[in-house]
Order: sequence, then structure tokens, then C-alpha cells
Amino acid sequence: MTSTNETQRRSKRHAEILRIVREQGTSAVADLANHLNVSQESIRRDLKPLTERGQLIKLHGAVTLPHHIGEAPFERRMRENHAIKRAIAQQAALSIQDGDSIMLDTGTSTSILARELLTKRNLTVITNSSDIARTLATVNGNTVFMAGGQLRGDNGAAFGSSAVEFICKFRVRHAIVSIGAIDAETGPMDIDFGEAEFANAVLRQGECAAIITDHTKFGRAGLVKVCDFTDIHTLITDQPPPGDIMDKLLQAQVDVVVCPAPIQTAPE
Repeated sequence: MTSTNETQRRSKRHAEILRIVREQGTSAVADLANHLNVSQESIRRDLKPLTERGQLIKLHGAVTLPHHIGEAPFERRMRENHAIKRAIAQQAALSIQDGDSIMLDTGTSTSILARELLTKRNLTVITNSSDIARTLATVNGNTVFMAGGQLRGDNGAAFGSSAVEFICKFRVRHAIVSIGAIDAETGPMDIDFGEAEFANAVLRQGECAAIITDHTKFGRAGLVKVCDFTDIHTLITDQPPPGDIMDKLLQAQVDVVVCPAPIQTAPE
């Protein structure tokens, strides 16, 4: 068990590490160890929670601030609630078998799901996300089709009428999307018209239509409606939805799957 004094010392080291990196932009692990008069092993233990929280980014033998490597907003969102999103993705991946066809929209949750699908073989994947396409193409005998259209600079995804028309040519086993909000009155929503339009089209092309989302989206108000509750078969999340949302899901006969909580590492 970590003593109170050790916890305080570690907290002070964390603050000093962040101060140094903010001043220098990028700092070598060895330099941090020398500055703080501790071993490099101790510094690496100190850096672990800082990188997990997204305050620092790991480089080879060094750390830097997120904006110093030209990180895009999408990449920052990939780190937000990453452990929870990965647990949801692992749960979603359980229903996907070798040889299945799957359609995915762009989003941090679906990009994390794509990485969980690297253990599967011979998938047919249709997506508008260049990140998902790069992740799953040319591996394990997969076939990947990417929708064309106007490419967004922040997330490398294609949107617009041509992207929607393209995916409507396919019928897949699994159609999976992420969303930005969900409330009892309106249902699943997003903040962007193009993303909502594309997600709606994806859900209509799947024999099994699923939404994957973490609990922070419950009760939020989005700008654009994605679909009705009756348009989805499964909702995979990390916590049971609030009562009013759960009632609407049950009325629509949606299967609500709550994934196991992610394993929490012990504090250093």
C-alpha cells in the first residue's frame, strides 16, 4: 500500500515533470531522471498515469506535449475515455466472426473497434473512415471498400451524397455506428449533419444494426437526429442508460448490452 508521504512525493514529481515538459516542449526520460534525482525506472512509472490521462505523449525515450506532434482533434478524442471505449469495442467484437461483412462509420469508438478486429480474418469491411480502412486493409485476408466523397481534414473521413450512395450498394451482416448524443425524446443524435446522415445510412444496410457509445452520451442533446430507437437492434455501452432512455429502448425491443468494466491498474 502506498504511504501518504510517497503519494505526495509522486504528486510533486508529476507536477515538476509537467512543468519541465511545458517549458522544453520535449524532454528525454534520462534528462527528467537526472533533474529529479531518481532512476529512469521511477520516471517511467511517473510518466505512465500522465500519458494515460493524455497530458503527455510518449516518444522513443522521451515525452512531449500533445500539440507538439501536430495532433489533430480526432486523435485527442481517441484518447478520451479510451479504456471504456476499448471495453465497449471488445464487447462489440465478440459478435463478429471470421468471414463476416461489417459496415462502420467514422468515430473514435468505431476506430477503436477496428483495432479489436485485427484478430479476425477474411472480413469484408465498408467504411468512410480512412483510419479504419488503413487499420483493416491488407491484413488477414480482409477486403475493404472505402466510400468516396468530400474528405474531412480532422478525421480523414468522407461524407456527402456520393459517400452515402456508395454504401447503399452493400448489404452487410453487421452495421455499427457511434453517436454523439442520445436522449429519450429524440433518440440517437449527432452534432454534425453529414455524420448523422451517414450513420443513418449505415444502420439501414445491416442485418444487425448496432450503436456503440459510452455513458457520457446519455442525456445529451445533439443537433441532428440519427435514427429512431426502432431502427437499431443493439446498443452496446459501459453503463445502464438512465430510466427514461432505457424505457424507450425496451419499448423498441433494443437489446442493451452493458460491457464489463475495464480493468483498472493499481495506482503507482
